Amino acid sequence: MKDFATALALVFVIEGILYSAFPEGMKRMVAQVGLLPASALRVTGLLAACLGVAAVWLIRHH
Repeated sequence: MKDFATALALVFVIEGILYSAFPEGMKRMVAQVGLLPASALRVTGLLAACLGVAAVWLIRHH
């Protein structure tokens, strides 16, 4: 659970840095994401999750 909390905190750090460094770019990106169909978001999210699991596995086992 501690690792999960740490990972979640790092997500907040990375997102916070992006929003503070590139506020206008992030606003444009969020607006564009809102125009995508749900199926595209679902596939992209699933792909990102699979890549994340693979990255964690590689990091932990090598």
